[in-house]
Amino acid sequence: MDRELKWHKSSRSGANGGNCVELARTKGAMFVRDSKNPNSGTLKFTPGTFSALLTDIKSGKYDR
Repeated sequence: MDRELKWHKSSRSGANGGNCVELARTKGAMFVRDSKNPNSGTLKFTPGTFSALLTDIKSGKYDR
């Protein structure tokens, strides 16, 4: 599956590493993986769930 997807690295990912994620999308799903370890697994979200997750993150819901 991963070979079929076009992955895009987060714009916050620097040249020196850091906490990096990659995103890929299809018509019905959003995929997320660790750019440092792309073979460790992939998370799959529906577009609506992914949008809700981003809204929660931006609002600080998961900040400690």
